Amino acid sequence: MKVKVGNYANRLICNIHTRFMDKKYDYNWPEEMLWSHEDFVIQAIEDGIQSVYNIFNWLWFDRRTQKVKVRIDKWDTWSMDSTLAPIILPMLKQLKQTKHGAPYVYPEDVPAKLRPTKQELLAYTKKAETDSKWFDRWDYVLDEMIWAFEQKSRDDWMSDFDYNKWDREGANAHQERMTKGFKLFGKYYENLWD
Repeated sequence: MKVKVGNYANRLICNIHTRFMDKKYDYNWPEEMLWSHEDFVIQAIEDGIQSVYNIFNWLWFDRRTQKVKVRIDKWDTWSMDSTLAPIILPMLKQLKQTKHGAPYVYPEDVPAKLRPTKQELLAYTKKAETDSKWFDRWDYVLDEMIWAFEQKSRDDWMSDFDYNKWDREGANAHQERMTKGFKLFGKYYENLWD
């Protein structure tokens, strides 16, 4: 197998006004701000430059796509789950380190101590308000996925259960946790973004 994935296509973006406001307010813009004449002039300049950039974006950048080259060898699918595990695992670890947000995690996918209360669920349903454990739930789900792919990347995880005195219950519990991690991976696949 050989996989090469290029960077996403970029676009030209003018940030003159944003940089000006960051410098003027030291990165903490007031929420209710009265703009000065200077702010409006800089915004107008940025809008003019961005309109020129948009022409270049339309002519050049919007026609570019991310380059992806994949070559699959016949042996890659003999044990595809084992082939993909060492690719997925570092991506999950990096996602956990660099994530900037968290999706909705269903209460049944986490332990009771991480589940939202009825009031918190209602607040989310009505006002899209997150609760204090929102990010902890996503961390738990990511940790379960990472653990499952770590185990799949090990060829010898069953050796943790002594063959001389076979621990059937322990091995079954281990396999069930791995299966749960893979199910979470499938369930939250479209939420694996940064």
